Amino acid sequence: MRYRTIGNGRTAFDVSTICLGTMYMGTRIDEATSFALLDRFVEAGGTFIDTANNYNHWGLGYGRDSEDVIGRWLASRGRPGGLRIATKVGAGKADPKLPLSNTPPTNFEGLGAATVDREVRESARHLGVDHLDVVYGHVDDLETPLAETVGAFGALQDEGLIGISGISNVALWRIVEAREEAIRQGVAPYGLVQQQYSYIYPAPKLGRQNFVTPELLSYAASTGVDGRPPLAVTAYSPLHQGALTRSDKTLWGGVDHPTTHARIRLLHEVAREAGATPNQVALAWMLGREVPAIPVAGPSTMAQLEEVLGAADLDLDPVLRERLDAEPEEARAAA
Repeated sequence: MRYRTIGNGRTAFDVSTICLGTMYMGTRIDEATSFALLDRFVEAGGTFIDTANNYNHWGLGYGRDSEDVIGRWLASRGRPGGLRIATKVGAGKADPKLPLSNTPPTNFEGLGAATVDREVRESARHLGVDHLDVVYGHVDDLETPLAETVGAFGALQDEGLIGISGISNVALWRIVEAREEAIRQGVAPYGLVQQQYSYIYPAPKLGRQNFVTPELLSYAASTGVDGRPPLAVTAYSPLHQGALTRSDKTLWGGVDHPTTHARIRLLHEVAREAGATPNQVALAWMLGREVPAIPVAGPSTMAQLEEVLGAADLDLDPVLRERLDAEPEEARAAA
């Protein structure tokens, strides 16, 4: 396993370059399997775990299933040294009687100051910890003044309840404004942004703001200098929920276009030459880019976890990486 430092200009610590996603722990993944996956991840040197206060409220669960499983695992194992836990608030149910929805009319709790304060404290209680290493705003809240949200996260960082705050599913301009607002208020800025990101990418569309973009990577690369605190990028769905290797999986979120199909074929070709699986190559591609991101991978079986772990130390040959980065010839012909 490899590691990198994340921080916000005030607080910094090391995390494993692969983060374990736990979305379905406690629901689709039973508790015994969840414990085994967590044990194996830590045994392999993994130190970064990702959850949220609404996993898996839209499906089989009540919303804090994943946090509660991790809390019981921590209670039974003791907290391993160096372990860092990230959770998210803001996309839990605003009205518990209505379905959770990410399309209008949404039913998200939002990022008002009172909500952030309450939900972060609840997350700490469910996880059984007195300090949360990372807390993201799960979905940007355009209806709450940005100054209010930034101030709420800043206050919890000043209190010591949160180490580093972050934001997810957000437009780049909002990240920049939030960080500038934090400087104005004299509080710690967002040090992390979590967006969707994989070897395939969506067609451009106004309002699609949940994907990593070249502009976001450029901005992240510009940070970590005087007057611009560091900002790291974490990536959810780095394997597009299995669609890179399984034809029965839906290419969702605007990625179903000719370039995607050409890139997937290329990914498989390169994987055969590299002697690795396509999923491992996709993760290694992300980890080794000029501006690397931290993939949040959510395996549901031990075999899937072992495949993910196999990517942690995989260095792609520069020639193969150049092929992966080039636009596939098939896509150029289709255009």
